[in-house]
Amino acid sequence: MKIAIFPGSFDPFTIGHYSVVTRALSFVDEVVIAIGVNDAKKTLFPLDKRIEIINKTFANEPRIKVKSYDSLTVDFAKEINATIILRGIRSIADFEYEKTVADANRRLSGIDTILLFTEPQHSFISSTVVRDILRYDKDVKCFLPPNVSLDDLKI
Repeated sequence: MKIAIFPGSFDPFTIGHYSVVTRALSFVDEVVIAIGVNDAKKTLFPLDKRIEIINKTFANEPRIKVKSYDSLTVDFAKEINATIILRGIRSIADFEYEKTVADANRRLSGIDTILLFTEPQHSFISSTVVRDILRYDKDVKCFLPPNVSLDDLKI
């Protein structure tokens, strides 16, 4: 069984992340969206809210699971028997950085990393951009995955 892990804080889960996860289902049996828990990292949404948003997004896809973790990504990947680490790429600069990380992960754990570009129209959209748009009360629907509304983002 091929299991892919998609690590990140997902604050909030964006359509760019959605496209990476859904495309991965074409070549793996299961995707685990792994939400890193890091007390030092400031997030807009608490862990339970992030999990709720992701579960709602993929309510009709049983091959997607959401789990939180507080270890290194490669350690957690081994723990859940992941065979692939997924990473979303927004730009060529992201690609260079992520390729370096992927090479290190492969050397440390033997687990391959697959780098997938986010959909072109969302190539420069990140959680930070969505957070800023929300802060200024702008319409962010075009940045959110299907099934997620602005009301879902209210805390």
